Amino acid sequence: MATITVHHIAIAFGILGNIVSFMVYLAPLPTFYRIYRKKSTEGFQAIPYAVALFSAMLLLYYAFLKTNGFMLITINSIGCAIEATYLTMYMVYAPKEAKIFTLKLLLLFNVGLYGLIILLTFLFSEGSRRVSTVGWICAVFSVSVFAAPLSIMRLVIRTKSVEYMPFSLSFFLTLCAIMWFFYGLLIKDFYIALPNVFGFAFGIAQMILYIIYKDAKKDCVPEIKLHELATVIELSTSENPKMHQSESQPVDTATNQGVCNKPVEPSENNV
Repeated sequence: MATITVHHIAIAFGILGNIVSFMVYLAPLPTFYRIYRKKSTEGFQAIPYAVALFSAMLLLYYAFLKTNGFMLITINSIGCAIEATYLTMYMVYAPKEAKIFTLKLLLLFNVGLYGLIILLTFLFSEGSRRVSTVGWICAVFSVSVFAAPLSIMRLVIRTKSVEYMPFSLSFFLTLCAIMWFFYGLLIKDFYIALPNVFGFAFGIAQMILYIIYKDAKKDCVPEIKLHELATVIELSTSENPKMHQSESQPVDTATNQGVCNKPVEPSENNV
């Protein structure tokens, strides 16, 4: 009779993490279908997708450096392909100014910063030291991405409306964090496990806020719509598929006031 080992359990969590992360990566599909249908980006921003691509690329580099990184390689390879597709579609339909900004963003982070990280880690570290250096970089970036929903939580508290914080996205991002936390814990990779503690905490906090305010009377509901959130993912989207994004409406600059005639600024943190 086969014996279930810690390694088998870790593989199970890795597979589940891949599945849930893949679902989070696909969350923006309705948004891009809308962009394709209208042949316009309608004010949506590319920042969440550039961040998600950078996250997947960074974790893919880490996965190739470490041993037994197959679970990371699979989901982050898929993530790179999906985010690159999103960005390509965005560049096709975005206005000229948005295209230039997005191109600069990609050159700065996904080419410049990413290339600099690879160059410096190869020049000034080797072996296990290189793995730990890149691991710390991934962990720090993951924590910063997990902190992004704080702006949305602040908006929910201020407006007493959960319109911009769908429960399903919060639930799946929390589930993602749980899967990757246990995977990292079981394989003793704390660069993966520790950042997902923050992902789990923020996800639980979002769901608690949703329960508190889902039936609250909206005395002042802002008409302004938020852009895409980065999740996502993403880094909930890989080891920390952060993640990533939920569909929202483009900002209407002509209606930047709520029904109670108080101006409301978008509090979205795209990173």
